[in-house]
Amino acid sequence: MKHLLIALFASLSFGSYGQAILDTIDTPEGKMVIFANRTWRYIDDKVFDGVLNPQVAAIFERDTFYRFMQRWDNNLCYTSEHKNDMTKIKDTVWLCVNDEAHKDFHIPVPGVVTSRYGYRSGRYHNGIDLDLNIGDTVRAAWSGKVRYAKWNDGGFGNLVIIRHHNGLETFYAHLSKHLVAPDQEVKAGEPIGLGGNTGRSFGPHLHFEVRFYDAPMNPEEVIDFAKKEVKDENLMVHRGIFRPGAKPSDQMETGEVIAVVQRKPEVAGARKYYKVRPGDTLSEIASRHNTTVSKLCSLNGMRPTTTLQVGKQLRVK
Repeated sequence: MKHLLIALFASLSFGSYGQAILDTIDTPEGKMVIFANRTWRYIDDKVFDGVLNPQVAAIFERDTFYRFMQRWDNNLCYTSEHKNDMTKIKDTVWLCVNDEAHKDFHIPVPGVVTSRYGYRSGRYHNGIDLDLNIGDTVRAAWSGKVRYAKWNDGGFGNLVIIRHHNGLETFYAHLSKHLVAPDQEVKAGEPIGLGGNTGRSFGPHLHFEVRFYDAPMNPEEVIDFAKKEVKDENLMVHRGIFRPGAKPSDQMETGEVIAVVQRKPEVAGARKYYKVRPGDTLSEIASRHNTTVSKLCSLNGMRPTTTLQVGKQLRVK
């Protein structure tokens, strides 16, 4: 066993990190390796394949139609060998932003929004900028596992990427210092770095991104930065939310995109939808919306014996 550990440590020290190992420490999160340049990391779990949400992976990675990729790599910012084509998403997929097991959320920093998602100075701004001072504590938005914590040459500067149990990844860029290491598990609200002005940055701020299989979405789809809270515990993933410059779904004014939060007042004759929840039956849904099972079947092109899919949007009016 001792020889196996020495071989493993040697492969780490002369791998992508290129540093000699000074010490190893057993921590509650696993075995930590300390390098000569005062950096550290956790030893990879060789069994872990990067999948934190098997249900999402079953749809987007293992389904032969999608074949999306999201590898677990501590050295690559974006892990798909080819760009995942979000236009292939034909249905609306329900993600639980806060589920029973991982229901906590914490605003990364309390500063005001200084720049929003969308076009900016002729190029895409794939996240949202939050004001801070150098040295301010930056915290994990949700619980998850740190995939990336190092200097990024692509403009992010010191960057931390966390993969979450809801299938999303969050990016925290321009940090002055990392407080976490790759493969470390973190809880919502735990410090992960200190605010800074590193990389392609013109003044201290946190550049914060929310991505799904490497594709950026507007962080305001899920977070109300003014109230510093999650907008809704449910996120409806459809191809429309990945358009550059797209408004949050609850602010869209045209089309029939299924919104995450439906805030508009009902209009006579307007279509109305209901998201299927665990335990629902057609008769219960029909009773709840003052209609009949046969009417629901007619509106949705289904039969009374059709199995209801949790998260699916049914037209009820």
